[in-house]
Amino acid sequence: MSHMLLIIEPAGQRATRTEAQGREVYARMVRFGDALRERGKLLAVESLASDAGAVRVSKPNGGKAQVLDGPFSEAKEMIGGFFLLNCASMDEAVAIAHECPAAEWATVEVRALAPCYE
Repeated sequence: MSHMLLIIEPAGQRATRTEAQGREVYARMVRFGDALRERGKLLAVESLASDAGAVRVSKPNGGKAQVLDGPFSEAKEMIGGFFLLNCASMDEAVAIAHECPAAEWATVEVRALAPCYE
């Protein structure tokens, strides 16, 4: 069964780190991903760029498309990356989330992959 760990960071947090601190945080996450790969649990992993260059597209009520350029001032947090895992259960995925270094500075949300109509 597939589960996703979403790394939900406070907005603007990355800008508070020095380059050395940012590199160390990133290196810790890479090591975590490598360990998951060695255990046969990792299906995919990606870090996401800041929301400063992001764009949101919506069509309210099926109308004309609206485009909002980031950064998004109303957002208090952003998705900083994800780990897609192969786990036997939600309990196993939660246990892996407890190991994630990002839990020290962000929220790690655990979600099972499933059809959206369930």
